[in-house]
Formats: sequence, structure tokens, C-alpha cells
Amino acid sequence: MNVPAAARAVVQVDRLVGVLALQGDVREHESALIACGVRTSRVRTVVDLAAVDALVIPGGESTTMSKLAVAFGLLEPLRERVRSGMPAYGSCAGMIMLADRVEDGRPDQQTIGGLDVTVRRNAFGRQVDSFEAELDAPAFGVEALHAVFIRAPWVESIGSGVEVLARVAGGSADGRVVAVRQGRLLATSFHPELTSDRRVHAFFVSMLQEA
Repeated sequence: MNVPAAARAVVQVDRLVGVLALQGDVREHESALIACGVRTSRVRTVVDLAAVDALVIPGGESTTMSKLAVAFGLLEPLRERVRSGMPAYGSCAGMIMLADRVEDGRPDQQTIGGLDVTVRRNAFGRQVDSFEAELDAPAFGVEALHAVFIRAPWVESIGSGVEVLARVAGGSADGRVVAVRQGRLLATSFHPELTSDRRVHAFFVSMLQEA
């Protein structure tokens, strides 16, 4: 498989990557990160957050995640770490948590922010509308990327500093943006942690090397 250097599974990286463990696909992200050569730690408290070099925000339910972040006293510390340059990756609900603006969210929904994007919550429909698709995503390699969408958001609009990494091809959502990067922040609408393809996580690990 011809994969660019930025997306290869990298050798051991001396970084501790936290996985926000309030709700969602925590174990699956841990397994993918370990396969890419990094150590992981679950983040539930401010002390946990202070110990990690980077953070993954898993898929799950974004409104529940934001409420728990507030209840655990984590929301403001998370915002501060992202503002200070901590690399972070969010999948599905994690994309919503990293977005500066959310459409169709709850009135009381709060996000960590940092990504200059507007995302639409549940853009592809409800649970019964979940689907899988092959994405043309050259940033992650020349081969199509198999993507799992579960009550997924999409990116409605992006700021000038945001790079589009993947779009949907075909169907009613043709052209919709489903993966973006802005500096040290990465986000996908889909769930690479639920497949055996580690290219998205390897891409994130390569961002840690850059940092």
C-alpha cells in the first residue's frame, strides 16, 4: 500500500496520548493508538489532563459528553489546553466538541472549540440512517478509506485556516466535508476506531511528531 509519510504507522513516539473517557468509544481509540506506537491514558479529571501530551475525543453523544465535561470541571481546562497548542483529534461527537460552532445542537450545548468550523449535528440522519462508505482521502493514502458513519455530523462551513482532508463522494451528501485539519487539531465525521484501518490514527501520531 502506497501511503504518504504523514499517514504511515509510525515507530514508537515518546508521547502520552489521552483519550477523553467521559463517554463513547474509548477502548477502540486506545487500541488504535497503541497499534500506532504511542502510550495512552484515560482522561476523566483535570489531573489526568495535565499528564498527557495530546488528546483524542471519541465518538459518542456530544450533548452528554459536554454536560459531563462541565460536571467534572473539565471543560475550561480542555479549552485552555487546546488554546495553548495541545494536539487533539475528535471523531464524530469529538468533531462536534472541537468545533467553534454547532448547528442543530441543544440550546445549552457547549464545546471545547478550537476548530474554525461550523458542524451540523446528526447531519446524515438518526441511528437507522447509519452507513459505511469508501472515501477518496489522499491525505491518508492513495487507497480509498473505509468510513463508518453513525449519527454523524458534517462540516457546513470552514474558516480560512482549515484544510479539508476528505469529502463524501456521491449520493445526497455528495461533496460534504467529513475530515478537516487546522494546525494541531484533526477531526473526522466518521469512526476510524471502528475499523481495522489505522491510517487516520497514524496521521494524528505524525502530527505529534511535528509538534
